[in-house]
Amino acid sequence: MPKEIGVLFVCMGNICRSPTAEAVFARLIADADLNQHIRHDSAGTYDFHPGKRPDPRSQSAAGRRGYELNHLQARVIRDRDFEEFDHILAMDRDNYDDLRARCPREHIHKVELFLTYAPRIDAEEVPDPYTGGAQGFDLVLDMIEEGTKGLVDHLRDRLGRS
Repeated sequence: MPKEIGVLFVCMGNICRSPTAEAVFARLIADADLNQHIRHDSAGTYDFHPGKRPDPRSQSAAGRRGYELNHLQARVIRDRDFEEFDHILAMDRDNYDDLRARCPREHIHKVELFLTYAPRIDAEEVPDPYTGGAQGFDLVLDMIEEGTKGLVDHLRDRLGRS
């Protein structure tokens, strides 16, 4: 069996999309009885909100679906994250490009677009809901639920678990 797998979700400020993805992912891996094999975290590419809780609108949208975000705190990506995590999943192309520019060459294969794991969604980016209305947070949650389902299926196969 492979070593523990590390998954890092990344957006710009780490208060909307990436903490939402982390919370959804945490629930799905627990439901799949994989949490002892997978560790997870989230981060931002910019140091806008260090130590802050997720955006209240993200918390509200997630809470309506039974996900808990209020224990998470924003942080910025660290150099050691590129070594410590196996999957570094960017929510959009700008953050993907920022991560790849910063990532050491030997770890570049770890940086991916999150929606790669959501083939049924006809988009490559999870839009940033920060400046929009409440409906944007529900759309983001829909996309994140689909992407995390695909990611959990991929990791289950990688771990040899059915």
